[in-house]
Amino acid sequence: MKEKNLIPAIRFKGFTETWELRKLKDITTESFGGGTPKTSVNEYWKGNIPWFQSKDILEDKLFDNQPQKFITKEAIEKSATKLIPSNSIAIVTRVGVGKLSLIPYQFCTSQDFHTLSGLLIDEKFAVYAVYKLLQSEKVNAQGTSIKGITTSELLSKSLFIPCDKSEQKSIGSFFSALDHLITLQQRELESLKAAKKTLLSKMFPKNGETIPEVRFPGFTDAWEQRNFSNVIDLTISNNTLSRAALTYEDGVIKNIHYGDILVKFESILDINDDIVPFVTNGKVTEFKTQLLKNGDVILADSAEDETVGKAIEITGISSDSFAVAGLHTIIGRPKIQFAPKFLGYYLNSPSYRKQLIKLMQGIKVLSLSKKNIANTKIVFPKSVTEQQSIGSFFSTLDYLITLQQRKLELLKMQKQTLLKLMFPR
Repeated sequence: MKEKNLIPAIRFKGFTETWELRKLKDITTESFGGGTPKTSVNEYWKGNIPWFQSKDILEDKLFDNQPQKFITKEAIEKSATKLIPSNSIAIVTRVGVGKLSLIPYQFCTSQDFHTLSGLLIDEKFAVYAVYKLLQSEKVNAQGTSIKGITTSELLSKSLFIPCDKSEQKSIGSFFSALDHLITLQQRELESLKAAKKTLLSKMFPKNGETIPEVRFPGFTDAWEQRNFSNVIDLTISNNTLSRAALTYEDGVIKNIHYGDILVKFESILDINDDIVPFVTNGKVTEFKTQLLKNGDVILADSAEDETVGKAIEITGISSDSFAVAGLHTIIGRPKIQFAPKFLGYYLNSPSYRKQLIKLMQGIKVLSLSKKNIANTKIVFPKSVTEQQSIGSFFSTLDYLITLQQRKLELLKMQKQTLLKLMFPR
């Protein structure tokens, strides 16, 4: 191999030596397979020895993975699993091939693992080097129903390794610190999402009640309760264009699909968002009775889980912008004045969704009908000012969540880029 291929594009100051190429079997003094003690023997599963299975190792999480099960010494003696030394790298070689984790204590694994122990190079560096290797190798994993890689194949693979152990430590510590930042960012994002979930349950009255548990100062009146059909018109028809038949190029009308509602969007949707596709060759005159207006709400009428009924409120429509709702959506148009953004958040609150869950029909795919939705109850403040305060509050919270999500995605992208640049290709 040419010497230039043994030097990374980016490295820490003070290190100039070329790296070397070594096989996995040459960087470890021993390695282990795994096994599963008999699940029918309950006593085997009442110990304190950590036993990892593939699902315990999270994708792209190289540290701090936690086992869900613990076994006894007798379970080890009477099965194929092994007691593995601390600071070993557990690698999933099938059923999730490519996942791995550095385990800082003694443990056992299922047969879905092969574990590297007695590492001869810096442990943190090793786990990132193997991770980078497997990211490219896992697409070549052999097998059909179960994707996998054999022990001999794994141990024969080669790693780029700095000759200077100090450089190994520097790289391992750097990526470990970066992963720590990613973890902190992930926790902050999860904390914001949890806060939103809690507030959605507290800032809208519980089902059957008319006063929320938490509200803004100055508002004390009970909320008004009305039938859905009395305040929201469900007779607006959606278009019948099939998404599969469209290419979405050079269109003039935005098309909101039920899958987008379920996966991409929160409670409020600005139709100017770039991820909302145009309908190809759409002509406004063909859709005049179906064009959406600001304040319209769209509900997904079917899904494979209880996300059916998830709603969005439309904003951003101007005199020169147009939007329609696609298949499997139900359009609601307010008959009375609601403050912008209030309905979008209310319809996704536990208070309202509890009504929908009881009305869902189906087994594999759950669905909701316009008739059933029309018979639900809507609870709202009489004060449009209070509605506005609630809508603005949750909109701001969603903005913060989006910022945190983008920061997290940026950190992950930076990590992947640095993995490419700080290891030879």
